[in-house]
Amino acid sequence: MGASMFDYIIVGGGSAGCILADRLSESGKFRVLLLEAGSADKSMWLRMPLGFAKLFYHPKYNWRYQTAPQRELAGQRVYTPRGKVLGGSGAINAMIYVRGQQRDFDDWAAQGNPGWGWDDVLPWFKRLESHHAGDTEWHSSSGKIRITRDAVHPICESFFEACTALGHRRNDDFNGVRLEGFGVYDINTRDGQRDSSCTAYLHPAIKRSNLVVQTDALVERVLFDRDRKATGVNVLIRGHRQHFAARREVILCAGAVETPKLLQCSGVGDAELLRRHQIPVVHHSPAVGQNLQDHLCASYYYRANCPTVNDEVRSLPQQARAMLQYLFRRKGIFATTVKAGGFLRTSGAEKAPNVQLYFNPLSYVLPESGGMPRVEPYSGYTIFFAPCRPTSRGSIALTSADIHAAPHIDPNYLSTEHDQAEAIAGSRLVRDLAATPWLKRITAEEVRPAEAVSDDASMLQFFREQSGSIYHLCGSCAMGSDTQRSVVNGQLRVHGMTNLRVVDASVFPNITSGNINAPTMMVAEKAADMILESAAD
Repeated sequence: MGASMFDYIIVGGGSAGCILADRLSESGKFRVLLLEAGSADKSMWLRMPLGFAKLFYHPKYNWRYQTAPQRELAGQRVYTPRGKVLGGSGAINAMIYVRGQQRDFDDWAAQGNPGWGWDDVLPWFKRLESHHAGDTEWHSSSGKIRITRDAVHPICESFFEACTALGHRRNDDFNGVRLEGFGVYDINTRDGQRDSSCTAYLHPAIKRSNLVVQTDALVERVLFDRDRKATGVNVLIRGHRQHFAARREVILCAGAVETPKLLQCSGVGDAELLRRHQIPVVHHSPAVGQNLQDHLCASYYYRANCPTVNDEVRSLPQQARAMLQYLFRRKGIFATTVKAGGFLRTSGAEKAPNVQLYFNPLSYVLPESGGMPRVEPYSGYTIFFAPCRPTSRGSIALTSADIHAAPHIDPNYLSTEHDQAEAIAGSRLVRDLAATPWLKRITAEEVRPAEAVSDDASMLQFFREQSGSIYHLCGSCAMGSDTQRSVVNGQLRVHGMTNLRVVDASVFPNITSGNINAPTMMVAEKAADMILESAAD
């Protein structure tokens, strides 16, 4: 096999791509190439848990996309960060580790994807975890991603008591027998540092002679023969075009934004869209870029009458001390992330938890461009919520045949009556929590939105104007049996193509209830086994 010939070419070194690079190369039988458009993960901010705040607008490690103006969100263009580094978005996220509800995956299976129900995927979740609970019915201690749970700030107990007062139950493990309830989130950290698929899977594998990892490598297009078999890729590596051939498969792991864009640039997508941009049609696949889903989040800000994390990091000397504590002991505020929250029903009529809550013992403002968030100059806390299973569907579409051009991202947020009703219901839940004696006794005032929001109409308007993405884009190359409404089958092979698969969050038929990094990594573990099984046939 020549220097430019590989068994497997993996496009995208994110949460899924790093796992595939490890699993497909570990036997030593196959030559594997991993191509990442971003850089190597060398910054200390990528290791530091609170470093995600520094990376929120970082031009080197973040694509910093914006959506199209959103009609139902008062015309705002919603900021959409995406990882541009080895580890992908899993290298810059807030590390909350949530699998989702069991019914999320049963719904995947029901959409023509046998083998993707909850009972089918649980072993793959367990396989990737080195969980603090050890070996149980729900967890494993032998996986590669370290899952931990830290102590929470004392003020979080008031939030827990408020949930109890409203009749909700404590949940000591959101990744156990049930998702519903309130408690402390699992996070993927190890010894006070982020434990991403890059650090846990790829770094130990890089030394293998049969694995080549190339950063700063922007794939222009996938190449096909006359039988629509993927044969390789054209890549720009620091501006120089190179060609790599794949003997077995090309596997797209570029994420919910870049994977459909790359397929379209390669001639696989809606024929009318491709012709509009003078791209030769290799295969008419109308679902490429469709079915885009995301979680929207809105925040309520409170001034506390007791100490919060604000009081620990308000001044520069305090921040310096906290940084030294982290650098020398891997402890303190810089070793943490959002920890408390839950999955609650907004009414007894709901059959399952429909809103995810985050309780942050810190009040801060995100900058509009670059830099660290600004900590509010008072003791504060924040409650923010996101409906679990929005029904709005959007799209990703290329804007030019030039791979450098940012795609048109239109999540079509809040476009259904269901989503609008849940925005109101979630706001009411936050207000009900804030009205309990447990939160009232630690609260001086609601800072935002305060009296501006008092009824359903103003709650919905507040959500329209102030909500934002919680960065869980998925579904844009959905898995299913209907070739007109899905892009890949249950084996993650692209419909109508040969030797081409998609393995990332774009294959989700429906968004999962909660943060999506854990299910994305699960998909990669399961996909690696599928790929290796097909190689053995």
